[in-house]
Amino acid sequence: MIRTKDSILNDYRNNVESQQAQIDGLKSKLNKISFSRLGLFIAEILIVALIINMGFSWVLIALTAIPVILFMILVKKQSEVQQELTYAEQLLWVYQNEVNHITSNINGYSNGENYADEYHPYSSDLDIYGQGTLFAHINRCNTNNGLNILAENLGRPNEKEVILQRQEAIAELTEHIDKTFHFRAELQNHKPGQLDVIKDKLEHQLPNHLTFTKSKALQLYVKIGPYITIGLLILGAIFGGYVWKIFGFVAIFNMGIIFFNLKYINQIYYGFTGSSNLLDSFSGTVKWTEDIVWRSPYIKDFFKGNDEKNKTNDPVSKQIKQLASIIKAFDVRLNPFLGFLLNLFLLLDLKCSFDLIKWYAKSSANLVGGLYRISQFEELISFATLNHNQPDWNFPTIADTFTLHGTELGHPLIHESARVANDFGLEGHPTVDIVTGSNMAGKSTFLRTVGINMVLAFSGAPVCAKEMSLSIFKVLSYMRIKDSLNDQTSTFKAELNRLKMILDAISISENSFVLIDEMLRGTNSKDKYLGSKVFIERLIAQKTPALFATHDLQLSEMEADHSHEVRNYHFDIQIAEDEMKFDYKLKHGPCKTFNAALLLKQIGLTLS
Repeated sequence: MIRTKDSILNDYRNNVESQQAQIDGLKSKLNKISFSRLGLFIAEILIVALIINMGFSWVLIALTAIPVILFMILVKKQSEVQQELTYAEQLLWVYQNEVNHITSNINGYSNGENYADEYHPYSSDLDIYGQGTLFAHINRCNTNNGLNILAENLGRPNEKEVILQRQEAIAELTEHIDKTFHFRAELQNHKPGQLDVIKDKLEHQLPNHLTFTKSKALQLYVKIGPYITIGLLILGAIFGGYVWKIFGFVAIFNMGIIFFNLKYINQIYYGFTGSSNLLDSFSGTVKWTEDIVWRSPYIKDFFKGNDEKNKTNDPVSKQIKQLASIIKAFDVRLNPFLGFLLNLFLLLDLKCSFDLIKWYAKSSANLVGGLYRISQFEELISFATLNHNQPDWNFPTIADTFTLHGTELGHPLIHESARVANDFGLEGHPTVDIVTGSNMAGKSTFLRTVGINMVLAFSGAPVCAKEMSLSIFKVLSYMRIKDSLNDQTSTFKAELNRLKMILDAISISENSFVLIDEMLRGTNSKDKYLGSKVFIERLIAQKTPALFATHDLQLSEMEADHSHEVRNYHFDIQIAEDEMKFDYKLKHGPCKTFNAALLLKQIGLTLS
């Protein structure tokens, strides 16, 4: 079956409806459980009232246990249903987010604005980070590491081998796209820094907090103490007398040991308190990645480091679950009465601490790697989702020799209903392609279209094109230059700084590709022309390919003196009865039609 944008959107909408129906059913089930609990509470009151009115009866005393037992069963059932409901709501959010993204370009994940950097070689000019950018369009990450990996892959070109491996990995993950929605749902309530906190505790804090467990005497007593205490309790119930006194002494001794080590126990517990549910979700998140036999070498590499560190045969998901179980056992202390009894008889806090040190010795290093793997999958899933949602996009061919050709290149951030595609390609050698044209005709958008698709290609992603082949370039741009009051920098000085950055870069990197949009706006027209001409000549001398958008027609005349190195393109307009029409199609040669006079006339200014 051929996938289309409409069929993909319909699938998401059907999933939203299905999830909503499941959520409604779970909410109804929770309401029934709540009413049942209320009924059992009332029944217990009635039984107690009967005992008071009718006097002592073994039958009535036995009956009082039934509502209590059923009530406890319902409490457990309610907890399970609530967990199902929470997960169902998270999965609904994931599906609804895809519907919103396709229909309204609204993405509920981070837009990466904290990665924005106007001094970056191209990110500000090509709309890579921030609101309405490529990052905001692609991102499906919730962890800090996932966000960082995504930002890195959009911020610089990968090597050819890595790009090809990432293409294969993204394509393979797309085959499992349904599972990726569940992966994302498990992480939906995760705050970006939570994995970092757990990692820091495992690597730096926990080893120090667990030093008190190295005492051999304490280790021995934690093993035999519960048996002694329970044994004395049984003997006391049988023989009474001095046995009770001995039991009392042991009980006080047990609580004394707990109290003496309470500072260290609290450090351990409060370092992980409340994270058992989070770790449980991480366990489920990791498990499906372990169950699939991956073909892609890029994904297989996610597991290699962990296999070397793994001191057990248990998968990471099981080790995470083991840690979650220890923390859940620790959480019993949240019930003061139950916590007191279990510490009195079983030394629960100390037992959990020793269970933790055993777990730490064999699993901590592997878990840290496993948590990082979650972020690695998140980042790839972001691109796999893009690949799934854009069936008309294609993976580019990465060439070894100087190449750049695109068929039906479109801007990925422009909705397909308004997007105009163009073909563009370089010769077999570097050229400076001068693009002239009217205001609003599409020059800047075209430059960004070429640049942003190169960024996608170098990240291993599909591109917004029917076909694209290119070699690896270091993209450098000069488009949105502005002054800075904070840095006391004028527009012209900011432009000079940007030009210097580009000149320094092309002198170092032979594979640079430059995008220039209206150079030297901050100076007079004569110096602007001469400066632009000298800069183009430097690009020619350095054999650096470039797209150079300008309103200055004089620059197009450079083709006469540099016929092998300079090409002219343009975007034009059609004017009929003072109405402007744009087709946004790239054409050969310099522009012949401009619209500045007409635009000025529309605001009441007429050129004589």
